[in-house]
Amino acid sequence: MDFDIKDMSLAETGKLRIEWANQNMPVLNLIKKRFAKEKPLKGVRLALCLHVTTETASLCKTLQAGGADVVVCASNPLSTQDDVAASLVKHDKIPVFAIKGEDNETYYRHINAVLDTKPMITMDDGADLVSTIHSERPNLIKGIIGGTEETTTGVIRLRSMAAKGVLKFPVVAVNDADTKHLFDNRYGTGQSTLDGMIRATNRLLAGTTFVVSGYGWCGRGLAMRAEGMGANVIVIEVDPLKALEAVMDGYRVMPIAEAAKVGDFFCTVTGDINVIRGEHFKVMKDGAIVANSGHFNVELDLVSLEEMAKKKRRIREFVDEYTLPNGNRVNILGEGRLVNLAAAEGHPSSVMDMSFANQALSAEFMKTEGKKLKKIVYSVPEHMDKEIARLKLEAMGIKIDKLTKEQEEYLASWEMGT
Repeated sequence: MDFDIKDMSLAETGKLRIEWANQNMPVLNLIKKRFAKEKPLKGVRLALCLHVTTETASLCKTLQAGGADVVVCASNPLSTQDDVAASLVKHDKIPVFAIKGEDNETYYRHINAVLDTKPMITMDDGADLVSTIHSERPNLIKGIIGGTEETTTGVIRLRSMAAKGVLKFPVVAVNDADTKHLFDNRYGTGQSTLDGMIRATNRLLAGTTFVVSGYGWCGRGLAMRAEGMGANVIVIEVDPLKALEAVMDGYRVMPIAEAAKVGDFFCTVTGDINVIRGEHFKVMKDGAIVANSGHFNVELDLVSLEEMAKKKRRIREFVDEYTLPNGNRVNILGEGRLVNLAAAEGHPSSVMDMSFANQALSAEFMKTEGKKLKKIVYSVPEHMDKEIARLKLEAMGIKIDKLTKEQEEYLASWEMGT
C-alpha cells in the first residue's frame, strides 16, 4: 500500500484521539452500522481531499465499512493531524497522503497521488480534486460518477464551473444542507476559530475590538462567540442585506478601511480574495492580531504585507510578527491559513457528526443516482437532511411533536381562512 505520512510511530496516539472524537458522533456511527450491513459503496473507489482530522478519520472508517476503497489527501497544508494520518494507515489500511506543514509542491503531489487511484467518486473540501481533474487530469473524467463538496468556497467554485458549462460530472453541495451550514459553519467555525486564535496567542478577548470580515454563517458564528467572550464586535460586509442583519444583531458595521484603525483582532471568513490589503495593514494598531478562517489564505494580502514590512520573525508558534516602517507590529496567525485547523484541532466532533453524515449519505446517493444526474451542482436531498436532524435529536435524547391529522389537513388546504 502506497502512502506518504510524517511518522508511523504516532499511530497509537492517533487511534486514541479518533476514538475520543468518535464517541461524540452518534449519527455517523448509526450510518456506519447500516453501511457495514448493506455495503452500499461496495466496489467504489472513493478519493477524499479533506482536512485529515480525527473526525475525518471516523468518516473514512464509515465509508470503508460501506465497502468503499478509500484514499485520502489533505485539503490544506497545515490542517493535517499527523497522528491521525498514521493511525488510518496502520490500523485501517487506508492510504493517506498528508503531512502537516507540507509545501505547495508536496500538497499537489499528494492530490495527484490520490487521483492516480482513478476514483469513481470524489469528496472535496475546497474543490481541489475537481479542479485538478478538470485542468490537469481530464482522462479520469470518463470513470467518475460524481462528487461531493464540503465548503462554501468549494461550492462557489463548482457553481461557477457549472454556470460556464465546464463541469463534467455532477456534484452534491454538502455545504448547502441545513444540517451542515446552520451548525458546522455557525457553531463549529465560531468556536474553533476562537479556539485557534486563543491557543496561538493566549490573549484575552474581553474588552477588545474584534473585527469579523464577512457575515455569512461562519461570520455569524464567529461574531456571536467573540461577543460572548466580551469582545466589542465590528462586522465588515459588502452585501447590504447581511450588513443590515449584522446591525440588527447589535454589531457595529463599517468599511474595512475604518475598522482597520480600531481593531485589536481581525478574522476573515468571506471566501474572497484580498479582503485585508496593504493599505489596511498600514493603519493597524501596534500589536494587531490578524487571522483567516476562510478556506484559502488569499483572503489576506500577505504579499503586500511582506513587501512593506521591514522585519519579520516567528515570535511564537503559529504567530508571524511583521514590523512595519512606522514601527507598528502586525501579527499573522497560522500563515494566514485556516486558523482553527492550523493552530487548533478544527471543529468539535458533535457538529462534524452531522456534516460527515451528509457526506456519507451523499456518497451513497451519488453511487445509486449519479449516472442519472446532469453535470451540475445539486443540493442534498431534503429527506436526507431531515433524517440527519432527526437522528441527531434522537441521539441527544430530545423528543419533538408530530403534526396531528387535523393539522396536516389544515396545512394542505386553502379553503379555511380567518
